[in-house]
Amino acid sequence: MNESENLPLEDALPPVDAARQRLLDDVAALPGLPGVYRYFDAQGTLLYVGKASSLKKRVSSYFQKQHGGSQTRVSHMVSKIARLETTVVRSEAEALLLENNLIKTLNPKFNILFRDDKSYPYLKITGAHTAEGASAPAALQYPRIAYYRGAVDKRHRYFGPYPSAWAVKETIQLLQKVFRLRTCEDTVFNHRTRPCLLYQIKRCSGPCVKEIAQPDYAHDVGNAERFLLGEVEQVMGALQARMLAHAEALEFEKAAEIRNQLGALSRVLHQQSVENNAGGAFDKDADVIAVVVEGGRACVNLAMVRGGRHLGDRPYFPTHVEEAAVLGKALAEDEADVTTDAAAESAEPGESQVQIQVLEAFIAQHYLDGAPPPLLITSQPIAKSLVEALREASGVRIVAQHHPREQRRQWLEMALKNARIKLAQLLAEEGSQRSRTRSLVDALDLAPDSLDSFRIECFDISHTAGEATQASCVVFEQHKMQSAQYRRYNIAGITPGDDYAAMRQVLTRRYGKLAEAAVKGTARLPDLVLVDGGRGQVSMAREVFGELGLDLGLIAGVEKGEGRKVGLEELVFADGRPKIGLGRDSSALMLVAQIRDEAHRFAITGMRARRASVRTGSSKLEDIAGIGPRKRAKLLQRFGGVRGVANASVDDLAGVEGVSRELAEEIYRVLH
Repeated sequence: MNESENLPLEDALPPVDAARQRLLDDVAALPGLPGVYRYFDAQGTLLYVGKASSLKKRVSSYFQKQHGGSQTRVSHMVSKIARLETTVVRSEAEALLLENNLIKTLNPKFNILFRDDKSYPYLKITGAHTAEGASAPAALQYPRIAYYRGAVDKRHRYFGPYPSAWAVKETIQLLQKVFRLRTCEDTVFNHRTRPCLLYQIKRCSGPCVKEIAQPDYAHDVGNAERFLLGEVEQVMGALQARMLAHAEALEFEKAAEIRNQLGALSRVLHQQSVENNAGGAFDKDADVIAVVVEGGRACVNLAMVRGGRHLGDRPYFPTHVEEAAVLGKALAEDEADVTTDAAAESAEPGESQVQIQVLEAFIAQHYLDGAPPPLLITSQPIAKSLVEALREASGVRIVAQHHPREQRRQWLEMALKNARIKLAQLLAEEGSQRSRTRSLVDALDLAPDSLDSFRIECFDISHTAGEATQASCVVFEQHKMQSAQYRRYNIAGITPGDDYAAMRQVLTRRYGKLAEAAVKGTARLPDLVLVDGGRGQVSMAREVFGELGLDLGLIAGVEKGEGRKVGLEELVFADGRPKIGLGRDSSALMLVAQIRDEAHRFAITGMRARRASVRTGSSKLEDIAGIGPRKRAKLLQRFGGVRGVANASVDDLAGVEGVSRELAEEIYRVLH
């Protein structure tokens, strides 16, 4: 009898199969409750985050099917799953919230991800709630309108958000024309003795010099707020009533001013290219979201309507679309929280299903921790569970509509058109970069595993006559520069101005540990290493790579051509191949020049910052014993900044209150 027959199943299986069996046992033990699941590979890298109304049913579906064979992305992902984690929640709405937070925080490979580091701008009316009362400061009695970006303050009123700074500034100009509200800072307002130019061109009513009474200015502020909220008819009615009242009181000059205000408002409304006259509550504040998918990329165009006015749009381009789309389509029949939704069931398969995935990912990541408007006009239907989650998270009654009519339909068609244009521009740019990558690979006769994963690292040395030497390393991958992976290296312990020694140091520091990790399979070396320089720099790189046991064929130097003219650069190789010139019009040369110039820029900016720090001692001043915040402030005030302190003599430093002769000599010694 075979001894392995008496062993437990886990001991009888090979280690890989045993780990897989433990994973399947964990899946079988999952509860049939709503929650969020997370897949990890053997290195602990997060692969995918998903939600489910039933964890047991949803997760089991991944391991019960072949998903189209071993070559599909779904099968590839499932084969890499080494462990899973789950979190049980009380409802699908909570699952949506948790899934959204995990995706944005952890950036899993197979999830659609939207990146937007920019906050939205707002239009601010300062002190609008405290403007009443003669005892209030003058600046609060006459609120100002301003562009604002950041955390909101309850003392002021905010309108928006707006899709761009341009939209805010255009609205401010509109309010200046109609309501003539001030835009000057409070410090300027408090010290003016005569009206400014804006008063002369009738863009401000001159509250700084009391050209308008406070009650009249308050009326203008109130009308401006109602206009921004979409209450245009009420504003015009109130202005007409005031005009008639002034006329009946024989105050014809004031009546004429309001008449001019009404005329300006009418002209502004007539000039609006997108105007809504329906007057419904939903039409005042709405977001129009259009999705277009093509060529493995997607564009989500978000158009904002606030106060019945179309404020413009902003495109978003998510990552991981192709992986998530294939994954979603392969498992769509098992996605209980989507297929149970009537709107999603009626959606067409294929491209429409991908658009729904992208749209729902955008809405979840954009709104679940934000403030959605009461109306969402979408190019595709979205799950009811997502709308319910938005309602619970925001406390706002939200309606999602994907078959709009009349004005709303025009908004959606415009958003779709802009999405197609933006996506076409992106694909054209990416196609150009991809062709450059292909051209370089062909010119150098390289054979990368994948053109999309082809990686180039480029090094440059920068210093000023040997001072503040710094090396830069920039990375090109996926047909674009990867700024998050850039690195700077402070070079020390060499003869000032020795670029060869600097190159040896940075390459040793960069690839010393990386070479060891690559042998273990935990790191990946670049497909090409560019150094900015000719045979001397390449020789130094060859020595370093030889000592580390790395392939010399990875190294190429970018050598200046005849007369150091742009377009005549040549590539010098470390493995003995003859140098080549790519040609002035070569797309491969364009890519090499782009990467080389970026490495040069990154090195110079770092070197200049370091040089300024060394010369001025900005990082050393507070470290001097006896220099506290007060003395530092006095020194900076006396000499106009840290550079002035560094340029001061010992006698000048000793002349500052609280600085003794001994301390002045110490400051001078440290900074020099």
